[in-house]
Amino acid sequence: MNSVSDRAALRILRLDHTRLAAITGAMLELVRAFCDGASPPDPIVLRAMLYYIREYPEQIHHPLEDRYLFAALRKRTDDLDDVLDELECEHMEGAVRLRNLEHALTRYELKGDAVRLNLQTLMEEYVAFASNHRRVEESLIVPAAERLLTESDWARIDAALEERFDPFGDATFEGETLDSLYRLIANAVPAVGDTRQDG
Repeated sequence: MNSVSDRAALRILRLDHTRLAAITGAMLELVRAFCDGASPPDPIVLRAMLYYIREYPEQIHHPLEDRYLFAALRKRTDDLDDVLDELECEHMEGAVRLRNLEHALTRYELKGDAVRLNLQTLMEEYVAFASNHRRVEESLIVPAAERLLTESDWARIDAALEERFDPFGDATFEGETLDSLYRLIANAVPAVGDTRQDG
């Protein structure tokens, strides 16, 4: 039998986090670069990154955590209730922060230099927020799940993962069908592409 650390659910969670870290880090570097005077990137690149975060983590990754991983932990212990409550609130807060970031990018596209500092500030705040959120999950929640969850808990989580779908499987870009929006981003941004071998 595989060790708990080899669980598909934990591998997927870690891969999701790796990809999110790569994408948010690349977004921040792009924004900082053009706020420092570099030529702005093609807006489609930043839009693709924001769309990935909007549609994948917010619609797929976070609900799986809330409904299955976090719910299973709540059944096994009360010790993490405050942390889980905060993480679930952060899932909702992240959606609001992301929407604000999308609006800031639109304002930048329309108004240019007059609002670019606001875009950079919101991006820096979002990346720090998301990084801290992942850190708490990886340092507190994952070890607790490895210790406390039972085989039946993991079976339910695994069943939910089997039903998980790629929301970008039918996406198109310039006439080409994509297996994943992530691959589009990885092809456009080398730093993100470095994580492709993980999935």
